[in-house]
Amino acid sequence: MPIHEKINYVEYPARNLAATKAFFQAAFGWSFVDYGPDYAAFSDQGLDGGFYRSELSASTDKGSALIVFYSERLEDTLAKITAAGGQIVKPIFSFPGGRRFHFMEPSGNEFAVWAEPAA
Repeated sequence: MPIHEKINYVEYPARNLAATKAFFQAAFGWSFVDYGPDYAAFSDQGLDGGFYRSELSASTDKGSALIVFYSERLEDTLAKITAAGGQIVKPIFSFPGGRRFHFMEPSGNEFAVWAEPAA
């Protein structure tokens, strides 16, 4: 159930909606509900949302907010992302809370994945 005045949904542009859907299906096992040819929604991924057909893309160098995934096995997640066609734009690096990397999916949207510090 949605919670009053809390973040509920996120939407991202997608230059190639089919490629974006295929990437997230392959890398993370997502499923989508299509609402016409220009919109695809996802749910049960920590935050519900969707992708809409657009020539725009979201990246931090353009001032976009950054959606960050969590991984228990950072290197395994990186391998799944590259195997699915994602491009690593910032290789694994350490930060005060752990380690992370940034990637772009086929439509050019930037995301990140973080993990606890290595033991």
